[in-house]
Parts: sequence; C-alpha cells; structure tokens
Amino acid sequence: MKYSLNNHFLIAMPNLQESPFYHSVILVVEHNIGGAMGVIINQPTDLPFAKILEHFELTLEDDVLLSKKVLRGGPLKKEHGFILHRPIGHWRATVTINENLGLTTSRDILAAMIAQEGPDEALIILGCAGWLPGQLEIEMRNNFWLSAPVDPYILFGCPHHERWDKAAGLIGVDLERLSCEAGHA
Repeated sequence: MKYSLNNHFLIAMPNLQESPFYHSVILVVEHNIGGAMGVIINQPTDLPFAKILEHFELTLEDDVLLSKKVLRGGPLKKEHGFILHRPIGHWRATVTINENLGLTTSRDILAAMIAQEGPDEALIILGCAGWLPGQLEIEMRNNFWLSAPVDPYILFGCPHHERWDKAAGLIGVDLERLSCEAGHA
C-alpha cells in the first residue's frame, strides 16, 4: 500500500446517484493492507437519541443533548453505535483517528455524556462503511471519491446538509461544476 487515507474525508462524486453513498462524506477511520473502514458524517436519521439511550437503559433530561441527530454511518453494522468525538479522552473502546479525534464504541462514553462529563464535541452514529483489501484503491482510481484532510469544523460546526460541498471546498472543488468523466492520457 503506497498511501493511507486514515484521517481523511472521502467525498462522494456526484455520479454515485444509485448508491447508498450518494452525496456522502465519509471519515476514514482505518485504511491499511487489510481494507478500510469509515463512517458517514452527513446523513442524519429520524431516530431519536433517546431511543439509543433507552437501549442502554440510560435516561437523560438535557434537551440540548436529546436533540442531537443520530447519523447513518453506512450500510454495514447498522445497529452498531459509534461516538465520533474530540477530545479523545479515556474510554474503554476508542480508536484514535488523530491526536484530537477518536471513535468510541463503549457505553461509558454515553454515561459520561449524560453526566455532562463527556467529550466537548460528539457525533452519534449508527453503522459504518467498509472496503475489502484493495477495494477502496480501485474505487479511487474509478473516480468514485475525492479525498481531503479532515477538518474539525466540517465534523462539528458545519450543518449536515452543507458538509458535502464544504468538504469538497477543502480541496478547491465546486461539486456543481465538476465533470464525473475520468480522462486518460
């Protein structure tokens, strides 16, 4: 493997219209010789956060936290929950994405969030995206994705419906003017 897309956004090309990744922005959590894994960060669901807490037998009275959107993280492991957060903290099951960003799957982070002792910024995500070894590289060559370095503003400050355009803007691309045809010299 010549490069890794760890700690990068994958920005779906406009031609992925018949795909579960249409207009998606994916944060690549892991990319190595064994394949890749990431979570979509711009597709809110209708599932209330309270339902997730109920599943873990946790309750919450904070309306601000209860109003958090639950995101659809991808077509795999749809019932598996992830908390994408910063700062990283000390949770039982966290994958470090960069020095400030982590992805946690353990219940302790939810309990800390309820007690207002959790991370300052967090996205609640159900499901993930995954690629077999070499699959993501093929998709990149076939012009399915753009890539850009992760930007914390897009993760935690930007409205969901603007993340696709803003992520592409990180590399100077206007998706409305982009041709989806790949050229070969």
